[in-house]
Amino acid sequence: MQRSNTDVWVGLFVLLGGAALLFLALQSANLLSLNFDKGYPVTAKFDNIGGLKPKAAVKSSGVVVGRVEAITFDDKSFQARVTLSMDKRFAFPKDSSLKILTSGLLGEQYVGIEAGADSANLAAGDSIGTTQSAVVLENLISQFLYSKAADGPSSKAGEGAGAEKAKP
Repeated sequence: MQRSNTDVWVGLFVLLGGAALLFLALQSANLLSLNFDKGYPVTAKFDNIGGLKPKAAVKSSGVVVGRVEAITFDDKSFQARVTLSMDKRFAFPKDSSLKILTSGLLGEQYVGIEAGADSANLAAGDSIGTTQSAVVLENLISQFLYSKAADGPSSKAGEGAGAEKAKP
């Protein structure tokens, strides 16, 4: 069997296409980051991180300024300890605050950072004290249902649509 020159080029093109699809799949799932410049690590503690995952974005004003590096459980304070890798290009004040937010209604979760007003900036190894935990949709629904159940039946239940009071 003789291999033609075209078969080699087609095979090479298919391999490059497969590699490009694999790259796009990993990039869109936040499983691959090509940032070779390590940022400075910052830690924060949250009561509830919801569905936050490592490699999730850290955003300020919608711009990605870092990534979630690791998530661990602190058995002394019973809180989740989140380690963030902040990009060295961006300096935030020490009194900045963190929130766990969701992209869209049911989208992926990310960490939002709001800059404070302190004159000193965050440095490697610093800890951010002001945090706001994730809003869990199931908790909101259960609070709504329990508040409706606590209200009890409506006081106007006896007054139906066809019930009218007789006038003397």
